[in-house]
Amino acid sequence: MSGSDQDQSSGLQSRCDVVIVGAGFSGMYLLHRMRGLGLSARVFEAGAGVGGTWYWNRYPGARVDVESQEYSYSFSEELQDEWLWTERYAAQPELLDYLNHVADRFDLRRDIQFDTRVTAATFDEARALWTVATDGGETVQARYCIMATGCLSVPNEPAFPGQDLFKGPTYHTGRWPHEGVDFTGQKVGVIGTGSSAIQSMPQIARQADHLYAFQRTPNYSVPAHNGPIDPAVVADWKANRAEYRQQARMSGAGIVAIVPTEDLALSVSEEERQAVFEDRWARGGFSVGAAFADISIDLSANATAAAFAAGKIRDIVKDPEVAEKLIPKDYPFGTKRLCVDTGYYEMFNRDNVTLVDVSQSPIEALTATGLKTAEAEYQFDSLVFAIGFDAMTGALGRIDIRGRHGQALKEKWADGPRTYLGLMTAGFPNLFMVTGPGSPSVLSNMVVSIEQHVDWITDCIDHLNGRQLGAIEASGEAEDAWVAHVNEVADTTLYPLARSWYLGANIPGKPRVFMPYVGGVGPYREKCDEVAARGYEGFVLSAV
Repeated sequence: MSGSDQDQSSGLQSRCDVVIVGAGFSGMYLLHRMRGLGLSARVFEAGAGVGGTWYWNRYPGARVDVESQEYSYSFSEELQDEWLWTERYAAQPELLDYLNHVADRFDLRRDIQFDTRVTAATFDEARALWTVATDGGETVQARYCIMATGCLSVPNEPAFPGQDLFKGPTYHTGRWPHEGVDFTGQKVGVIGTGSSAIQSMPQIARQADHLYAFQRTPNYSVPAHNGPIDPAVVADWKANRAEYRQQARMSGAGIVAIVPTEDLALSVSEEERQAVFEDRWARGGFSVGAAFADISIDLSANATAAAFAAGKIRDIVKDPEVAEKLIPKDYPFGTKRLCVDTGYYEMFNRDNVTLVDVSQSPIEALTATGLKTAEAEYQFDSLVFAIGFDAMTGALGRIDIRGRHGQALKEKWADGPRTYLGLMTAGFPNLFMVTGPGSPSVLSNMVVSIEQHVDWITDCIDHLNGRQLGAIEASGEAEDAWVAHVNEVADTTLYPLARSWYLGANIPGKPRVFMPYVGGVGPYREKCDEVAARGYEGFVLSAV
């Protein structure tokens, strides 16, 4: 089943086997795998280069929160051998260099069309073909359409009263100027205290004359203890890489370095528990959240982790009032995305940093020179919106995707996303999603989950082609059962107790549904493999 690629730029309709939307980690690996099947593939990318998240997110301090060696492709031994990371947690420039290296090494760019945004995708039932339209007026027909659009690729747009009044420059951490920003001598306001703010504010504070941090909800953050990568770690990784990769694939979060345990917080003495927490804090990163197996499911166990983290904040932040404002009080530890920082809490000991608690004194409006809360006015030269993303479904919602009978995906998902395995949604044949809602996705090492999804999709398409089958679609029954299972598993945990972006709580009007699958990377992989081994159980396969 080989298509022909006729005209890529004239606006005329062309044809290929597979259209891939997005050229980040997912889209690049998909292109490589589709070529391996002998299929013609076109990738459309809104940015001017590859990289996805790491192309767009260039704010100061942008850095991965999974150790570099694990946050990398595993599909090529040669690629793994030749690339050497310089830091324990790679910064954005190095991650983008890596992805550009991959694009060059596997000659991917010739099938990627940059500066091109997909606006619509429509399924032709009679021919089982997708017609994909771009903002440049081009349409492409393909048997398969794969959404590699990323989980954190659509910034949450600011909507504050009076924001058109502010005279100074404004920035969004999710769309940072590629040339960078010099805040020297400026007063800077930052709205938001999520991951991008926690990474960027220490950098901005060192440069700015004064920084105002406007916090509505405090976040738990743990130290990265970042630095040059340890040669001993590199040697160990190289010697045991195959074993570590397999451990990651079958683990809960897809991360070996967090050293998950089955120990329970409430089954040991307070002294032992504190010693474990201290050891994890000294190790840094997500390992703190993996200290005990019951932290995410038992409120009493969780309270021990929350108390430990609160104690650390009080130890680091010298002003007791500021420390108390920085300690989360209304959700369990780790139920919002745990942040990994370099000097975040220490930043509040600087004379040029002011924390403004807008949960107590809400932002009423932006002004020409700053903003006004219920209690005071603040003046600054530049304003940074660090207000996150429309996670997991945002990018799909911006494309007019229509399946059988012209049904719009947005309409089907009006009450929350519905998928089978996070890979497909009923009524939309041959439309695949990479790390979609209903899969481990953002609760895991994204690269591990991406590779698993891409490999599964590739094997599925190969299965169809080898049997002269033209279409695959999730059944409504399988989808209903999977959605119920995803909700059931989430409800056994503490995650739904937080108003997090996992539930879409950061986006006004978005349905409150816990979107990722919390059952673990390993069990999820086993389920996907079992479905495939049973002839793609829960899917409907057809010749047309």
